[in-house]
Amino acid sequence: MSELSPLPEPASTDDGGETPAARKRPKPGERRVQILQALAAMLEQPGAERITTAALAARLSVSEAALYRHFASKAQMFEGLIDFIEQTVFTLVLQITGRDVPDPDQSAEVGTRQAARIVALLLQFGERNPGMVRVMVGDALVFEHERLQQRMNQFFDRIESTLRQCLRLAVAGSATPTVDAQVAASVLTAFAVGRLQRYARSGFKRLPSEHLEASLALIL
Repeated sequence: MSELSPLPEPASTDDGGETPAARKRPKPGERRVQILQALAAMLEQPGAERITTAALAARLSVSEAALYRHFASKAQMFEGLIDFIEQTVFTLVLQITGRDVPDPDQSAEVGTRQAARIVALLLQFGERNPGMVRVMVGDALVFEHERLQQRMNQFFDRIESTLRQCLRLAVAGSATPTVDAQVAASVLTAFAVGRLQRYARSGFKRLPSEHLEASLALIL
């Protein structure tokens, strides 16, 4: 979870049964972030499709009961990761879509550029946060509550909708602009998801941004 501020090492905090002299109480909210960071880090490891709370607690040198003081369930921990994904990505998307005010004569170019930048930021986010990619593509959610997968489905639906809005500018002169924008947005979203899936299933060796500019040039 590289986008979160660095936190103290988990072993120095107070949930692990250390002596009072060695204890250091985390600031409010810090322990929650530590738990999410540890979960994301564990998801980067091979064979990490299913992580138990016991293993997570052991990594943090705390008891399972300590985890449940901050999260009601493991599903709620995954929801915390999804919240982070949504907030980070869509904050950046808003910066992209709000930055360019299209000139009527350049609307097609602006729309294409916005769509390409959104795909690039999504894939770059995955590269910087490989553990999150397992959540994004659903590998880490297979044994979890179905609402978590539904949230990720909604995330990519929202990405596709945003791309469609951008691409309406690019195909404004077409006889069927709505259909053309929908098709292009669908293809771009499938491309991004496919790159993230390949990244996860290659053990994070095949980078999502590989030949990205050339690939987008073929699609757009």
